[in-house]
Amino acid sequence: MTQEQLKKEIFWKVQKYHKIVSKRKTFIPGKNFIPASGAVFNEKEMISLVNVALDRWFTEGKFAKKFEQKFSKFLNVPHTILTNSGSSANLLAFSALFSPQLGEKRIRQGDEVITVAAAFPTTINPIIQNGCIPVFLDIDLETLNVDLSKIEKAITKKTKVIFLAHNLGNPFDLKTVIRIAKKYNLFVIEDACDALGSTYDHQLVGTFGDISTFSFYPAHHITMGEGGALITRNSQLNRIIRSLKDWGRHCWCPTGKDNTCNRRFKWQLGKLPYGYDHKYTYSHIGYNLKLTDMQAAIGVSQMGKLRYFIKRRKENFNYLYNKLKEFEKYFIFSKATKNSNPSWFGFAFTIKDPKKINRRRFMEYLNSKGIGTRLLFGGNITKQPYFIDYKIRYRQIGNLENTDKVMNSTFWIGLYPGLNKQHFDYISGVFKDFLSQIK
Repeated sequence: MTQEQLKKEIFWKVQKYHKIVSKRKTFIPGKNFIPASGAVFNEKEMISLVNVALDRWFTEGKFAKKFEQKFSKFLNVPHTILTNSGSSANLLAFSALFSPQLGEKRIRQGDEVITVAAAFPTTINPIIQNGCIPVFLDIDLETLNVDLSKIEKAITKKTKVIFLAHNLGNPFDLKTVIRIAKKYNLFVIEDACDALGSTYDHQLVGTFGDISTFSFYPAHHITMGEGGALITRNSQLNRIIRSLKDWGRHCWCPTGKDNTCNRRFKWQLGKLPYGYDHKYTYSHIGYNLKLTDMQAAIGVSQMGKLRYFIKRRKENFNYLYNKLKEFEKYFIFSKATKNSNPSWFGFAFTIKDPKKINRRRFMEYLNSKGIGTRLLFGGNITKQPYFIDYKIRYRQIGNLENTDKVMNSTFWIGLYPGLNKQHFDYISGVFKDFLSQIK
């Protein structure tokens, strides 16, 4: 038997194994748990994973390159840079703006960054770790995105960056943010980890800012198990980010390649001797933040399902909204930002009157009925233990009233493509049972 014949037999057995272990079970309301998020995959992802293992190339390789090409084509941008997580993508995006190669526009320690406190920690942490000052603005309770009226009031001579996430897949008002950024010569980083496939003014989010970030954790729109990506239209930022994720190397050779510049031993950089090996010459403070080709291979297979996943998330949101809209007297529901079409990450509820509905008790009730729930990430990040214990420096504009409301009264449930009308019919029935007890 030849190598290729043996491979085909292995793939056939993987397909057969997947068919056995993934038989669809009938949903039994109240017995089968409905998670807030999850990955959807089939034998194609498993075969891709096994294929890489059989080829015995485990670090970044041909599948990473193929994924970057597919992702760039989907978003219509020239540069995609894969990394090992969405959190690393955020760290790389912000750290890249410190590069001396950016000249006078580079940011420095002590500069200020406009963001929101109703955020996931790793949108905020790169700001802190690089010695900058987060400036927290309040949010709008319907969109759960930044209160636009506060942005220009927050800008000082030290302001250099606007760094915001599209919360739960709902785009923030990119037209206004980009206009302000251009007016004050600010960088814009879009954290699009929750928002792959969302559009604003018919343009995909992540394609507006200087750099944008994505996550491929199992909860997100496509998965690699772990993994993340950055995109940019700027060739200089592309080179800087690739250096940072590759130990800070000045060399641009891909993994496993040498001397693509044809002058590996003819450089003289820093105070190193002439001819010092270019592969061991470092121009940035970097790390190894690459992912494996096994992860990338899974991602390539997932890309074939992306448009379907986006469609399902939108359908699930609309179906659940129609099932629950009779309860809007109790909740502020997620509303799409004007001029946007979200690829929803989750369906958020903000309790209008906490005296009538206790969030903790309601979430406990939902969980007891087999319905997974989540809070809006860090709530008010300034109230988190690490912010207090580390005595983190920050500014805030106003009293962050809506942020605190979200911290105390908001939760969300899942919309991922593995859920269907049966699940949402059951969820709406559980809501009705609980809310019927309220006077």
